[in-house]
Amino acid sequence: MTISEMLGQSLILTLLGMAVVFTFLIILIFCITIMSKIIGKTKAGKEDITTGTSTGASASATQNNAIIAAIAAAVREKQNS
Repeated sequence: MTISEMLGQSLILTLLGMAVVFTFLIILIFCITIMSKIIGKTKAGKEDITTGTSTGASASATQNNAIIAAIAAAVREKQNS
């Protein structure tokens, strides 16, 4: 087998591999789009979005404040040492 034949086979294998990967990515994007449309039309998906934001935002803010206070205390302790 000559070098040119080996290069030809490697080029074909590379192109075939890239085609498989891009085909899978296109199928994945298509499936995700379909699933988001299906979930968006269901009643359960809409309830989670409307009820989850108001309670989640207040809990998230409280948790963020606790994290900020802990970081500030650690920095202050490190500076005093």
